[in-house]
Amino acid sequence: MNWIQEYWYDFVNLFYPKICKSCGQNLQKGEEQLCLVCKTDLPLSDYWKQKNNPIEELFWGRVKIEFASSLMIFRKASPYRHLIHLLKYKGDKEIGIYLGQLFAQKIIEDSKYQPLDLIIPVPLHPKKQRKRTYNQSDCIAKGLSEILEIPYRTNLLVRTVNTSTQTKKNKEERWENVSGIFKLNNEKELQAKHILLVDDVITTGATIESCVLALQKCVNVKISIASLARA
Repeated sequence: MNWIQEYWYDFVNLFYPKICKSCGQNLQKGEEQLCLVCKTDLPLSDYWKQKNNPIEELFWGRVKIEFASSLMIFRKASPYRHLIHLLKYKGDKEIGIYLGQLFAQKIIEDSKYQPLDLIIPVPLHPKKQRKRTYNQSDCIAKGLSEILEIPYRTNLLVRTVNTSTQTKKNKEERWENVSGIFKLNNEKELQAKHILLVDDVITTGATIESCVLALQKCVNVKISIASLARA
């Protein structure tokens, strides 16, 4: 950054300061979305380093996957749950892209995730996406794609039923709510591909499981899973 850029940055920041999306403090030069303290304090799971981690165990006996992990673990009182709320309900796409980039930096050197061919975000129903104007999982997928240098596609897996929210449902109700609601647009394009399926939060895994069952209709497909958080 030359002196003109530094001067302009300081001038703009004087009137329109960028703040940390977690603690609300002003960001310093070189900081994006989160201050260094909050970035360092993120409740990272380290699941991408662990074989048979709790996310993978969640799908044992349900569907076949290659590998799975979440970037963070959220507890009820976690101050970082606010980041997912910003992404999912407040239209803050940038925090989703940022966290996707951060996740990619964690797994980029992990041989378990290589080689990946395609990133697919869990889709919203078109009606819900029109109302919200975006899909939060698309933002995460974009961040992952930028760092991993792997394309992401939003039109190959589609949601055919506009289901009710999963938030207050138990495990059985969650599965019934999402069973058979996804379909593929182009099976041939997914054949023999290793797909990274991306979601924002994994709770019981019912939605992911339904997506995997749809994707596994493709010949020789492999599926791994990445989510921002495990609730």
